[in-house]
Amino acid sequence: MHIGVLEDDLDQQAFIEQCLLTAKHQVSLFSRSSELRRATQQHTFDLLIIDWRLPDSDGMDVVAHLRKHDSWQGPILFITASQGEDDVVKALEQGADDFLAKPLRPSELIARVSALGRRSGYATVRQAPDCPEAFTLHTEEHYISVAGNAIDLTEREYRLATLFFSKVGELITRAHLLELVWGIKGDVSTRTVDTHVSRLRRKLELDGRHGLRLRSVYQSGYRMETCQTSHLRQVAE
Repeated sequence: MHIGVLEDDLDQQAFIEQCLLTAKHQVSLFSRSSELRRATQQHTFDLLIIDWRLPDSDGMDVVAHLRKHDSWQGPILFITASQGEDDVVKALEQGADDFLAKPLRPSELIARVSALGRRSGYATVRQAPDCPEAFTLHTEEHYISVAGNAIDLTEREYRLATLFFSKVGELITRAHLLELVWGIKGDVSTRTVDTHVSRLRRKLELDGRHGLRLRSVYQSGYRMETCQTSHLRQVAE
């Protein structure tokens, strides 16, 4: 995942960065809340880690601002030296998804980050044994190549595609897709999913010609399926 870290203590910054890099995440570091808020408007992050005590603002205020004014829907992990119950409750009420008290423990930090990533639908996709070689997912650069050709995808299309590639052969309901990719409750009536899936199917040529077909399951959702083909093209390394 691409993770933004808002922490003004340089030693803590370095510690968190090392933990996340060890887990193969991409990390962007910020010391001031204004820098982070500006970055969220210009770049795509999969998760944010925010400290409470900051030189130019209160971390809880930053979380609340991101949720209420910047419409940021991604997961937020809140960290602080305080372990009081009231502080935990306040952080979660302001919009944090999880709370971690200092001193941070490397394994727990990575585990909580991974759990938040799973809940938001993000997975570092590895090519499955039955996934045709024509498809390559470039997880760091957030793009997919088909038969050696890089395909231009929006960030939401990329997230949608990686979800399908990580669950080849499994039915994924429209309600589940809405919650994981759009952050919308599954009982909302919308054709947004169908429109995006149709566009994704066309862009990635998921019609069976490369060994994968993205099929619509009547009144349910979608399933990525493998199929036999005699003319698979190999991806250039």
